[in-house]
Amino acid sequence: MMILSATLLLLILWDAFEAIVLPRRVTRRFRFTRFFYRSTWIPWSWIAKRLPTGKFRDGFLSVYGPLSLLFLLIIWAVGLIFAFALLQWSLGSQIDTPEHHADFISDLYFSGSTFFTLGLGDVSPVTKVSRAIAVVEAGMGFGFLALVIGYLPVLYQAFSQREVNISLLDARAGSPPTAVELLRRNCSASNRNELSQFLKDWELWSAELLESHLSYPVLAYYRSQHSNQSWLGALTMILDASVITMVGVDGTPAHQAQLTFAMARHTVVDLSQIFNRPPKAPDIDRLPKDDLTTMRELLTQAGIVFRSGNDADQRLGELRKSYEPYVNALSEFLLIALPPWFVRTSRSDNWQTSAWERNSTRQSTAEKDPEEHF
Repeated sequence: MMILSATLLLLILWDAFEAIVLPRRVTRRFRFTRFFYRSTWIPWSWIAKRLPTGKFRDGFLSVYGPLSLLFLLIIWAVGLIFAFALLQWSLGSQIDTPEHHADFISDLYFSGSTFFTLGLGDVSPVTKVSRAIAVVEAGMGFGFLALVIGYLPVLYQAFSQREVNISLLDARAGSPPTAVELLRRNCSASNRNELSQFLKDWELWSAELLESHLSYPVLAYYRSQHSNQSWLGALTMILDASVITMVGVDGTPAHQAQLTFAMARHTVVDLSQIFNRPPKAPDIDRLPKDDLTTMRELLTQAGIVFRSGNDADQRLGELRKSYEPYVNALSEFLLIALPPWFVRTSRSDNWQTSAWERNSTRQSTAEKDPEEHF
């Protein structure tokens, strides 16, 4: 029993160390944290798939990331308390209780009060060994609390930094962000130099995303503020825009686009491995032939000449095959919609609308036709 309690204690401590302290990817097949997220996300996503698409479903999915993190911390704490209680019990419950009769429940209570450093004094150790164990557990409980306090700000800082850049796409690439809209708004003859800096900034963003989400995979479950924005959607849009630039647009920074594409693809491939998602081609082609023709027309209307011909189409297809199966696999697993290559109808960006304006529109419609409204 002592060996079992010591083993359980070491496993929990090592799992917490890998999840919180170790700043690199863990390739071991079985980890408790990985098992926890897979076993909880499957039923959570199963329920979400059966909810109607809209704010309620998006809100339901957005709760999972923070809630799962809290549950994981609670499980670690309960596991440590149980392991120390089992260790005390295996030594013969060497504690003094008000009833003068110690059992496993008494050991569990003593372990909990010691771990959280309550210091009530109603139950106390009576031997040197039990006192030593109590001191170790109290120190471990204090250290665990310190790790949690230090872990949460780092996690939310990485989340906030990710979301700041996604929010910047609203005016630059539309809502949801699309590659064609990005080029139309940022690739005119007068500001094509800005596109190079933009792609360079998103090369850095992709690298930061890879580093933060490999170290803290739970961030992948954290949703953006708006349902039409996401980290995976932004990453996919950057890949799409880089591909268009690489295939051939006169006057655009093709070399920087190659660097951005390489970093962004590296990110989606590694994150697919983290979540054990093999590449899967989309069931519906994101850019069929007719849409490709429409995309060229939209770019031409904006003064952007996108190279055409069999060679260009073949190059485009090869590049798409190198990343679309990975982003599609992550999209299906995380239930995050991928952005289109372009929007078919004109729509307002998020910054152009507000809840008050939408409510005013609904109220105006209701006044004009109250029977239709009700």
